[in-house]
Amino acid sequence: MPIHIEHIMPLAAGGETIEDNLWLSCPLCNGHKATKTHDLDPLTDETVQLFNPRHQDWFEHFRWSENGQEIIGLTPVGRATVAALKLNNQYLLRARRRWVLAGWHPPEQ
Repeated sequence: MPIHIEHIMPLAAGGETIEDNLWLSCPLCNGHKATKTHDLDPLTDETVQLFNPRHQDWFEHFRWSENGQEIIGLTPVGRATVAALKLNNQYLLRARRRWVLAGWHPPEQ
């Protein structure tokens, strides 16, 4: 699957096409994000900003499940991002299952 260059702060929300606002994203995740910058934490129903990979540490907000296939949100930001971007959809789970079998996944810090 090709990778998209996504705008962390979407253009429609006032973001710019500058290096600090760009990141690589899977097309499915980028499509689910669309113009969102915030979403609900499914645990607290609190509206929080989505994870910003340029300014936040992945391992502070997420971890891999024991089998390495699911992304677990650890914080309100992590949980809201997992839900909003549908990071554990069936397509990605199938792909990660294969990556684990091949020894390519999960990535280390």
